[in-house]
Amino acid sequence: MSVNSVALAYLIASVFFILALKGLSSPLTARRGNLFGMVGMAIAVVTTLTITSNWALILACIAVGGAIGAIVARRVQMTAMPELVAFMHSLVGLAAVFIAIAAVNNPASFGLPETLPMGSRLELFLGTFIGAMTWSGSVIAFLKLSGRMSGAPITFGGQHMINLILAIVMVGFGLWFFFSETTNWTAFATMTAIAFVLGFLIIIPIGGADMPVVISMLNSYSGWAAAGIGFSLGNPMLIIAGSLVGSSGAILSYIMCKAMNRPFISVILGGFGSETGAAAAGDGTQKTHRSGSAEDAAFLMGNADSVIIVPGYGLAVARAQHSVKELAEKLHAKGVNVRFAIHPVAGRMPGHMNVLLAEAEIPYEQVLEMDEINSDFSNTDVVLVLGANDVVNPAANVPGSPIYGMPILDAHKARTVMVVKRSMAAGYAGLDNDLFYMDKTMMVFGDAKKVVEEMVKAL
Repeated sequence: MSVNSVALAYLIASVFFILALKGLSSPLTARRGNLFGMVGMAIAVVTTLTITSNWALILACIAVGGAIGAIVARRVQMTAMPELVAFMHSLVGLAAVFIAIAAVNNPASFGLPETLPMGSRLELFLGTFIGAMTWSGSVIAFLKLSGRMSGAPITFGGQHMINLILAIVMVGFGLWFFFSETTNWTAFATMTAIAFVLGFLIIIPIGGADMPVVISMLNSYSGWAAAGIGFSLGNPMLIIAGSLVGSSGAILSYIMCKAMNRPFISVILGGFGSETGAAAAGDGTQKTHRSGSAEDAAFLMGNADSVIIVPGYGLAVARAQHSVKELAEKLHAKGVNVRFAIHPVAGRMPGHMNVLLAEAEIPYEQVLEMDEINSDFSNTDVVLVLGANDVVNPAANVPGSPIYGMPILDAHKARTVMVVKRSMAAGYAGLDNDLFYMDKTMMVFGDAKKVVEEMVKAL
């Protein structure tokens, strides 16, 4: 292919990626968005194969990676999607690092001068350290989300100062590499090694409550790493695709922080309420709660005019989404208006609850975001909370609370609240939930799937 034909093909692929993001902005067009993304990637891959002599090796690698991806995708549970996403981010970052190492080692194979221009060195420096931090940070996120590592913040004395010193030293070696007239492997390798370590140290003090922000942040990092390498390779498609991922991830991180009333810098600097939250979780006061059975809950919902279901991570763990759909259908058959309320950070990743409900084929028009449904709680007969905790905690309205100001679903304003949980344990923020002790609240203890199935039988 000619240079102009290649540029045109990459431009077309980039347009498909933009259309993919547009399609993914709504559940109704998500399938079409995924299709656009696959078509764009197919065009990009085929174009790349036409301009390289190593197409056999590339196809072999694609076959191996594709086979692994297909096997993992078929086996992974929906509850494991957050850690799978984190792991995929790590691979994107690592790929950027490997490409940068290859470009520094053999610039001619990438169409670069033997002595790398300063612009290329800057791009490789940025792409490498962002990619390295993305890889190591994503590995920690994967370990925390999968339960292989404690989700609690891991902190130690002088942590922030150590991170700052390492960041300054990393940038220093990066500048040394940038200003070197010849390839300076010492500076490049040291900078890369420090970036890997810094990625670990930045993520370990972040607690489970902030994991949705961490996932979207790492998603953004992986995009910027790809864009940086794209500049070095002179590949416009990689630049555009990386920029799309980077900017969309950054916007999503902002949305997540806003949804939790958390400054982005605060998330990066430590765990969610790691000090005050722990104190607030248990002040020694004995509180009483009212409990009931699944049959009691079914009776109340069956005789209500309106019911709002609030799904949380407990629903995901119990894999109860299909049972919940059956429950909603039974209530609809009795003339009950049933809707689902989604908090932006419910679960362990952005959109986690939306994905689960979509898998169960619950109609999209019944699934409403927090801003759309919050004003309706005060006019609702029954709210059924399934495994959610911090996102319905009225403590967010109490000055001095570690989550004060965090936007929540106003479940406490409904006439009756029923909460399905395994126990009275606190959520990710480590806080007791005042909702559980209100006179209008009835706790139903047990596995969410089993409890919902019992409700369906009772109806």
